[in-house]
This record gives sequence, structure tokens and C-alpha cells, in this order.
Amino acid sequence: MNYDVTVIGSGPGGYVAAIRCAQLGMKTAIIEKYNSLGGTCLNVGCIPSKALLDSSEHYFKATHEFKEHGIDIGKPKINLKQMIQRKSEVVDQTSGGVEFLMKKNKIDTYHGLGSFVDKNTIKITDAEGKEQQITSKNTIIATGSKPMIIPGIDYDKKRVITSTEALNLSEVPKHMVVIGGGVIGVELGSVYARLGAKVTVVEFLDSLIPGMDSTLAKELQRVLKKQLGFQYHFKTKVTSAQTKGKEVIIKAENSKGEEIELKADYCLVSVGRKPFTEGLGLEKAGVESDERGRVKVNDHLQTNVSNIYAIGDVVQGAMLAHKAEEEGVFVAEALAGQKPHINYKLIPGVVYTWPEVAGVGYTEQELKASKRKYKVGSFPMRALGRARASMDIDGVIKVIADAETDEILGVHMIGARAADMIAEAVVAMEYRASAEDIARMSHAHPTFTEAIKEACLAATDNRALHV
Repeated sequence: MNYDVTVIGSGPGGYVAAIRCAQLGMKTAIIEKYNSLGGTCLNVGCIPSKALLDSSEHYFKATHEFKEHGIDIGKPKINLKQMIQRKSEVVDQTSGGVEFLMKKNKIDTYHGLGSFVDKNTIKITDAEGKEQQITSKNTIIATGSKPMIIPGIDYDKKRVITSTEALNLSEVPKHMVVIGGGVIGVELGSVYARLGAKVTVVEFLDSLIPGMDSTLAKELQRVLKKQLGFQYHFKTKVTSAQTKGKEVIIKAENSKGEEIELKADYCLVSVGRKPFTEGLGLEKAGVESDERGRVKVNDHLQTNVSNIYAIGDVVQGAMLAHKAEEEGVFVAEALAGQKPHINYKLIPGVVYTWPEVAGVGYTEQELKASKRKYKVGSFPMRALGRARASMDIDGVIKVIADAETDEILGVHMIGARAADMIAEAVVAMEYRASAEDIARMSHAHPTFTEAIKEACLAATDNRALHV
């Protein structure tokens, strides 16, 4: 078969790229290594983790907040098997939705390992080893990423696990040691902490969620300790993790060079992810990759081979599903002769703990380093009527604006529904709004988004009304 575009990988970047290509009139194929579509995000990432985060948050509220709301119930009991089953059902429904979209848009779907024979020919090898070849005028690599394992870690997939196995545990851990205090670590750590596990985070750097604004990191660290009893070892390097029976022994070295030892029944390794290109045959197509295994691309997401593009986790930049989607649309529209754009600074980052964490634009530490003059306005969630009504008083909204022009440079928030609220900041910044622009917009009362308006008022001559 001959195609205008073939997409290798069916995660959010891949399947969205395929849909947009088909919408633009291109004959399109998509190749997926596994039986179900959706890639890491839908199958073992974003979707299943959010399902467990929601389920565990319901349990936590039932045990800690219902009584204060005037809801008297017996002591809730965890049915982990049902929780995991519901998660799997959500995954199946979502993956099935992607299959429907492929059919609706007349995209040919192939299941098997896609690998380059040359720059225009792709071999597909299915699970039984059967091979077939297709030709394609253009190809989009969207093969995603997989968890990294650091040296000394005995990754047995039973007691020493990654996020993939953490989504299918058969019991609630008594003590889970989380290696890595990034997004995946704090999200999955909070799932099991809500269900009763003791959670200890070991992080090589000096804070949680590195890369996000330091105000958010400090507040999240405080909240997770207060709410869920998280314990931390910062500036600590893990040297080994080994399973002995039903126990994992983790050895690490702190900032003073002292060895520390931790014992747990589960150890979650969440030190980041790496591009997944194994078996792709990049060398046969002549496609170059960098020292970290990422496919090299230019500003148009084009590799050194002109008809081959790459998007998502397999290229440089933040490993985010929505970043991959934007890149998939970008490539499709560029192939159609359009002039798409992506402002990478305006792709928001989100952590789905509770309270949620979200940020977009420049962090305060970035602006300090660049010596750009700025001003900051912040507003505590506890001063918000809607937050008090729902007992979601932890958190803060922080708005950073240019000191001279008042243009919003960054918005960083931790609080209830931050994952949804950050979209207002993205819209504002796409249109280069000033803090005063948002401050003068009417926000419905009582809502969580009023906190954004108040933070903008605070950034505009310290005019916040409710604090």
C-alpha cells in the first residue's frame, strides 16, 4: 500500500497527527506496536493514573472530610481490585474511542512493530512474526518514551517497580519509597498515601517537581507532608535498590556523603523517561539522533531526512501529551502547506495531586537568572469563598508580569482545579494580555478562578480586594 503519510506510534501525538492529516485530505496510515491504540498516555500513563488519582481522592475525602460536611457513614473500606478494574475500564473505553476516530477518519491501522527499510518504505512485523511492507511519501515518528532505570536498581517489576506496574498493584503498600520527586513520583505516591501507605520520597535535587516555579514546589511539599504524611530525603542519591523476599532495601548517599538505608515493601522508580526508538531502524532511513537518544529535528520538527518528521517524547522538550498533540497538528498542517505555530513557553505543565499544580510561562527563577525586571502578585486560596465552601483552602495563585509593560510573563498555581484554571492563563498569554486586563475582567462568584483575578490585581499596584 502507498500512503501520503504514515504515523509510527498511536499515542496522543501520533493519533492526533493522523487525524489532522486525514482531515487535510492525505491518505494516512498509523502503526501501533501493541494491540490497543493510545500509546503510553492512554494505556499506562495519563488516563489510568488520573482514574486512580480520582478514586483515591474520593476515598480520602470520605475518610477525612465527609463528617465535617454532615455526611455520616461507616468506615469506608478499600476495594483495590475494583479500583484497578474501574481504571482498566476507563482505559478500554478511551482506547476504543481512538479506534473509532481512526475508522471515522478513514485511517488505515496496522498493529505490529514498524521499522524503516529505507526513507520511504516501512516494514510492519506483527506479534506472530508476520511481515508486510508499505510505502509512504512522508513519515511521522511518534513512538514516545519509556521509564528510565538508574544503575544499581534491581528492577524486578514486582517490588521494585515503575509507573507501569504501580497502576496494577494487588495490595496497598505499607511503605512505598519513591525514587524521584517529579510529577510521576508525587502523583502515584499520593494515590497510595491516600489509601494508607507511608510514602518516602528520595530526590537527587533540593525540591519536588524540579523545573516548575519554586513557590509551587515549596507549597506542594508542605501540603503533601501535612495531608498525607509524606517524608522526604532531598539532595540524596540512590545507589542501589534490591528485593529480599517481601522487602526492598534502598541504599542512598546524602549531601554530606553519608550512607542511608531505607526499607519498604515497594519501591517506585520515577526518575524520568527516555525516548523509545528501539527496533525503529532509524539508521536504515538515515535519521540522526542525539546523545540522549532523542530524534534530532529542526524548528519544523523535520529530521535530517526531509520527508521524515518526529514529535512528542521522542524529540527534545517537555514530555507532555498535550505538547505531542500540538506537534502532531503542527506537522500535519505544515505538510499541507499551511503556516502553523507553537509557542513552547505557553504549553502548560500540570501535576494532578490534590491540590493540583499548574504553571505556564516563565518561572520566577528563570526571570531572575535573565535579569529581566518583573513584578509578582499572589493570592492565597484560603482567602477565597469558593475554596472555603469546598474545604479546598490549600494553595496559592502567583502571577508574574513585566515591571514596565505589565504583560503577563508567567502564571503558577497550586489549588483545587488548577489543571483546568491554567487554561485562562494560556489564553491570556497567547494574546499578550497584561495583568490589569485580567484584573478588569468579570469572573463569576463564587469560583476558583476569582483567585486568578485577585492575583492579577495584586500584581497591578497591589490592588487585591479580598486579602
